[in-house]
Amino acid sequence: MILLLGPVGLTGCTTVRLVQQVQAPEVYRTASVEQLEKEVSERDAALKTLKASVVITASVGGGKTGKVTDEPSFKGYVYVQKPNDLRVLLQLPVFGSRAMDMASNGDTFTLMRTSTHGDIWIQGSNTVTTPSKNGLENLRPPVFFDSLLVPGVKPEEEYVALNESTRVIQTQIKNHPAIAEPDYDLTVMKRKAGNILQTERVIHISRVTMLPIEQDIYDEAGQMVTVAKYDKYQDFNGQKFPTVINISRPIDQYSLNIEVTKLELNETLDPDQFVLEIPEGVTVQKLP
Repeated sequence: MILLLGPVGLTGCTTVRLVQQVQAPEVYRTASVEQLEKEVSERDAALKTLKASVVITASVGGGKTGKVTDEPSFKGYVYVQKPNDLRVLLQLPVFGSRAMDMASNGDTFTLMRTSTHGDIWIQGSNTVTTPSKNGLENLRPPVFFDSLLVPGVKPEEEYVALNESTRVIQTQIKNHPAIAEPDYDLTVMKRKAGNILQTERVIHISRVTMLPIEQDIYDEAGQMVTVAKYDKYQDFNGQKFPTVINISRPIDQYSLNIEVTKLELNETLDPDQFVLEIPEGVTVQKLP
């Protein structure tokens, strides 16, 4: 057989294909699933309130439509107070008046947005029961709340599993190899029935910084409904927090890019900041 195969090896053509050159980072950490669960939970527990000046840009569209439309950017403010309070206020570029104002107590929300025909007021549940074909109309407070924060693990209710992965990071240096950065994927699950576990979210953690770089959130049907990516961490009052957060909603086909320009953590917030009063005499659209 060696004699028979020998000529094939001598006369056959060898093909060489070029692939991207990568290298591992010089330093990265190793941690157990117990350590990662503890660090995620402690980081979440240390954050009580959030007050951020932001610039938000929405993009609508994707593979279903074959195009993506970038909407104008809006400056504004985001207020968060655990366990459930949220306020998002966006301003019109020129006059600084309200373009959108949304307040939520965790179960229901009140929303005001401007239009060419005047202000539109909406109240409803934080849960979408009848999805709109216009993805942005399905925007609810949990999209902000669940993406801005990376919740800790509830030991009495949730289960975790740990996997390793690698992401390739392109460098800005010409002819320099890309970085193959090792990451941890911490999957958080809950028991659905019997021995069936349901994935709630997957937290992707950089093994260089040991900070979350992405959080994938799933619904009860197992669909990935939100992908939140975190970048450009800075130190605020002794805590690391990302200053660029990209929220993608693959089913609704829209995304929100949030740039944090100023941030205050764990400052006392006025409860009235989470109350949006509806003027007398206006028509309010009720959502189920």
